[in-house]
Amino acid sequence: MRDDFPGLAGGWHYLDSAATAQKPQVVIDATVRAMGADYATVHRGVYARSANMTLAYEAARERVAQFIGGKADEVVFVRGATEAINLVAQSFPKKGRVLLSVLEHHSNIVPWQLAGWQVDVCPLTADGCIDLDAAEKMLTPEHTMVALAHVSNVLGSTLDCTRAADLAHRVRARLLLDGCQAVPRMAVDVAALGCDFYAFSAHKLYGPTGIGALWGRAALLEAMPPWQGGGSMIDKVSFERTTFASAPTRFEAGTPAIVEVLALHAAIDFVESIGLAAIHAHETRLVGQLREALRARNDITLFGPEDAAGIVSFAMDGVHPHDLGTILDEPGPDGTSVAIRAGHHCAQPLMAHLGVSATARASFGLYSDADDVAALMAGIERTRRIFG
Repeated sequence: MRDDFPGLAGGWHYLDSAATAQKPQVVIDATVRAMGADYATVHRGVYARSANMTLAYEAARERVAQFIGGKADEVVFVRGATEAINLVAQSFPKKGRVLLSVLEHHSNIVPWQLAGWQVDVCPLTADGCIDLDAAEKMLTPEHTMVALAHVSNVLGSTLDCTRAADLAHRVRARLLLDGCQAVPRMAVDVAALGCDFYAFSAHKLYGPTGIGALWGRAALLEAMPPWQGGGSMIDKVSFERTTFASAPTRFEAGTPAIVEVLALHAAIDFVESIGLAAIHAHETRLVGQLREALRARNDITLFGPEDAAGIVSFAMDGVHPHDLGTILDEPGPDGTSVAIRAGHHCAQPLMAHLGVSATARASFGLYSDADDVAALMAGIERTRRIFG
């Protein structure tokens, strides 16, 4: 698949897809077309091109809903998962206690704090999964929300979502899932998962930045007030009183990210043309190859479960991850370089739990291959020679 991705030209070994995925040509083409020959505003113009663009925009909403097993009137377009979680944290009418986990991304921690929720933290199992046995003991009727990562952005561990939903619902809490690392590599059906909210960003799904989606149960969205005001989200406005549109429109204030929404549609079509099962199987093989190669060394500490989804986090004895990442970025003997993520990965509480300040993270995409693994291992050996 590498030839479909202009950003990978020249043999670059890109192993940072968990941060943001490279874009296939079809998504780039959709962006150019939407910004150029097809461009017009949506929901406002009475002229033909605006009407056509509005139809395309709402068709993208239908496509997102189909992709995750929801309904179109349950899909809110947002700037990304970060905005989606902020929206729920701010607008959910029954603020109380929220149960998070140690491995959450900052985007699933800070919004709850800012909105005034009382935060409780679920521990992890020994292999880096969210400990749902502990969650069961921790949950009380005071909890009105449980918010967990479907797949960890550091460890690649996958949540047992159906059990998490059952535990949340036993105490009448709602379950929000951060699906950023799940949607690029596994089929998602929100009805089967049993969650109440699901959030994801397009740019990790081979789509553009600045757009994502929040799915929420229709009754819950209708009970939530808007959290931003402006055009489009209103019913009637006067200086004395404003009434608001129904969900999801009430949560989409202002001119939307028209071009990005259409490009997201193209990204979903692209991913599904390949097949999420095939993508997941491909990445699983690469994770296994890399973990086996790293385990063969005596200077590497591996984090996370063996069946990590598309992600391998590790530390190298005596070498800071930033140093490793810098050396890997320098061209090797074959003239190519390797890009990994090095740092706390917006998961500082997890770093504290692991007892490190940072990790090195290699994350795969559908365009990754065994040559990327080999290049990374060669770069690690080169780093060891430098550091001794």
